Amino acid sequence: MVMLMTRLAVAAALLSLPLTAQPAAATTATATAAADPMQVYGAWHCSDDACTWAKVRDLAAFDTANHWLVDRGDGRPSVNVVVLSFVNPLRLLDGTTDAGNAAGVPVGMNQQVVDYFTAHGIRVMLSIGGITYTGDWDTALARNGTLLGQKAAALAGRLGVGIEIDYENSSNPNLTGLQAFVTAYRAAHPYDASGADPTARLTIDVAAGDRWLSGIDQYATANWLTTANPVLDYANAMVPNKQPSASTAIANWQEHLDGKPTYSPAIPPLAPAKFTAGLYIAEGSQVRPECVNFANSVQQATGSWVRSAAPNGAGSTAGLLGFMFWAAEKPSTRGVTTAPPNGCAGGVGAGATAFAVPVPMPPLRQS
Repeated sequence: MVMLMTRLAVAAALLSLPLTAQPAAATTATATAAADPMQVYGAWHCSDDACTWAKVRDLAAFDTANHWLVDRGDGRPSVNVVVLSFVNPLRLLDGTTDAGNAAGVPVGMNQQVVDYFTAHGIRVMLSIGGITYTGDWDTALARNGTLLGQKAAALAGRLGVGIEIDYENSSNPNLTGLQAFVTAYRAAHPYDASGADPTARLTIDVAAGDRWLSGIDQYATANWLTTANPVLDYANAMVPNKQPSASTAIANWQEHLDGKPTYSPAIPPLAPAKFTAGLYIAEGSQVRPECVNFANSVQQATGSWVRSAAPNGAGSTAGLLGFMFWAAEKPSTRGVTTAPPNGCAGGVGAGATAFAVPVPMPPLRQS
């Protein structure tokens, strides 16, 4: 995902769309019931303060703002994973305690918030980085990538969560330092194909296609995301600077399946089972159809492709792992919120029904 300022680069406003109830989703579900369900279907979560999580939330108020995530309208959750965004990597390395952080972790990312989701069968992860903290990633990795990985592993163990790497340096990423981070994390929490250990879930964000964050994309695809010797569980193909059309979205995601053989070094193809597709639900001043109107959404229009995309040089099974949505609650200071009266049960929740998303998340495909 792209944090804060890049999230604000949005297109012209759409007409407001009413919350769509379940019947539209039920029709789609009937038409697509024969397809394999998506395994990953989740949302990045920014709390109510534009992704800083700098205050402890009142749990009753938090539930009011986020109940759609745990109840799509029939008692079942709308998602099977939530990624709390963002932890500042340099503060984590330094163990900073200040007005918004305790020992390097945003105070709002606490056990009660984690338990709120896990009590409903929703997996929880913490995202380290975001574009605002790119420079802090650079500093932290240059200083001690191994120690940063160890601290991330300890944080995961303390809260019972997974970790997402969101390092958005497209020009000169510190891949040596990032390798040290991953090695240290995996020393504490080895890769777990069963998915039973939540702390072993370690993922990375890449761009919507292969043409941005190319260095990180190339290194991660070649070294960490192979099906023969997996190190990371999967990559998230993030959202571009505005919501794409269905055709543009598919073209972006296809780049990961194809790789970039003419690049130097070449980006190898990525197995469909090793990445998810990202879409907006809240974008600047707009609540998208992806949030409130599944029938008119990009996830509805691209869902068949996402579930059936064929391998093209990597992997042996068809279909991406699923969708991730940017972002629950309030991803920008002057932007829209997914809290009531909005809520995304009619978009994300209806999609969970249409795509027969399993909750809790099952063991992920490995090939």
